[in-house]
Amino acid sequence: MLLFIGGAEILIILLFVVLFFGANKIPELAKGLGKAMRELKDASNEIKKDIRESTNKIKDDLDIDK
Repeated sequence: MLLFIGGAEILIILLFVVLFFGANKIPELAKGLGKAMRELKDASNEIKKDIRESTNKIKDDLDIDK
């Protein structure tokens, strides 16, 4: 759905953000958004790591039983 957003739509959204929050709040909003994205990425990497470790453990257990 977001793939269909063009330049004009982005400008309208940015204008709305500036009008709604004010120019002084935009850096704070961007900082908060950046932190949230970083936490989401870290959580995703942690889940991938746990899955990788679990599958490796299962593979090792299966190799020992043979």
